[in-house]
Amino acid sequence: MSELPALDKPRRGPHFYLGLAFFISLLVLLVIGLIKLNAWLEDEQQAPVQDIVISGERTFIDDQKIQRLIKKTQPGSFFELDVNQTHQTVEDMPWVYRSSVRKRWPNGLEVFVVEQQPAAIWNGDMLLNQFGDAFDAQISDADLNSKITLPYLYGPGGSEQTALQGYRNMQSLLETSDLYIVEMFLSERFAWNVQLNNGIKLNLGRTEFIDRLQRFVDLLPLISQQKRQVDYVDLRYDTGLAVGWKTLDKAA
Repeated sequence: MSELPALDKPRRGPHFYLGLAFFISLLVLLVIGLIKLNAWLEDEQQAPVQDIVISGERTFIDDQKIQRLIKKTQPGSFFELDVNQTHQTVEDMPWVYRSSVRKRWPNGLEVFVVEQQPAAIWNGDMLLNQFGDAFDAQISDADLNSKITLPYLYGPGGSEQTALQGYRNMQSLLETSDLYIVEMFLSERFAWNVQLNNGIKLNLGRTEFIDRLQRFVDLLPLISQQKRQVDYVDLRYDTGLAVGWKTLDKAA
């Protein structure tokens, strides 16, 4: 048998090693570039969030407070900013009901807010929104006088929505007489007491309070004909009512 000729190994000339050195150098430069790019992205001085734009109808929300809070809780670069966490931070603010947050290239942040709509002051130190949910926010006397008028509602814990709905039902009935509720008290036994803007206090009891309030509205013209000032009206009767008159001291 004839032997096969031995295959010669390919020679690796200087061009091969030159190419290999170039390839390795390219990889090293790429790794160094990625490390520097990552450091740059994490450096807030290189890519800080500079422009925070707040939008949405706002009466009580302070834009500067939102901006300061975002910068405090998200001090990193634009690329490192956590949108979900920022969204939760904004929604946790007292006057914010809902919000959305999105980045805007190259260094901006857009924040859209839906403000809480205060419907009443609850137990003297909280507020109720339009859905009867209590939220802890401060409202100044100046705002109450200039921006909004709110009734004072009082009741046991857990009765917020019941109290607000009862107030709305009664207020819609009183509007025909140009009266409005200043304060409303809902007792532990769910008995209703209200004070009107004319100073009259109404005791409506636990049941059929709307019908009893209607009775008061119907008889108000007759009561108003009296020369004495009304202090309170007790409507906890199947028919009729009891009127308490102000004394001279109270009337003064």
